[in-house]
Amino acid sequence: MLWLLLLQVLASCLWLGHSEVVTSFADCPQFFYEGAPPDAVLEPQNPAWICQRYSNAYQYATLYDRDRRIPVYSAYKYQPKSDKIHDPWWFVEPQLIDKSSLKDMERESVLIEQQEFTLDQIKQSQAVLEDYNQLIGLDRGHLSPSGHQDSRESKTATFTLTNIVPQDRSLNNGKWSVYEFKTMAIKSKGCTTTYVITGAVPGNNYVAQGRVNRPSHIWSAACCQKNTIRRTWAVIAENNKNEVQHLTLGELEARLSQLYRKGTVSLFHSDCPR
Repeated sequence: MLWLLLLQVLASCLWLGHSEVVTSFADCPQFFYEGAPPDAVLEPQNPAWICQRYSNAYQYATLYDRDRRIPVYSAYKYQPKSDKIHDPWWFVEPQLIDKSSLKDMERESVLIEQQEFTLDQIKQSQAVLEDYNQLIGLDRGHLSPSGHQDSRESKTATFTLTNIVPQDRSLNNGKWSVYEFKTMAIKSKGCTTTYVITGAVPGNNYVAQGRVNRPSHIWSAACCQKNTIRRTWAVIAENNKNEVQHLTLGELEARLSQLYRKGTVSLFHSDCPR
């Protein structure tokens, strides 16, 4: 029996070697300035590091909370193009399901009809479409928005349930939208590369019959690089009103440290000014 147990452990280790949901962002460091993701203070109890993969390429990175079924943050390069994706499919992450070898995000229907997964298997550690179908006063709030991406593939890849949170509708359609599409364009003007991390602070309330956490705050920070010059900016918003507070990067990190109460938060490499 002992040798059988050892074989099972070995097999599970070999299986994990094929996964894109791993224990770090080593496979997709390009979405973080100098390859440095935020420190461990933001990590939930049951995390998943997702190199968001679509059309056989990494599009951005997400730290996901399996228990609360929301992303902690998504990190990407700000490369906006005006092309829109019409009636996009919504995806889930196959590698959050046990024994999945599919590396690209996929639709629920495909996983059920073609890969023979059950809906209960998909629902175990991530949100599904039915969780967001009956929201009242809340939207599917993107952390990595499609409007900040530069290709059809990267825009499509933002429509995964591992990249969205239940966001206050007035905020999502109001001042948060102004920040995403107007303020970001102004602040990033002249930047060679702008690295963005957008996140959600877990709240005390849940939706979808207790399955999906409703964040208390939505926040975003950017580090702009132009040759040897670096600039930063940040915002935070309570997720129950249409207001956005503009902060320095250092102020946002201090605010998140207070909200998480787990230590000092650092979002970017030390080269990014606070």
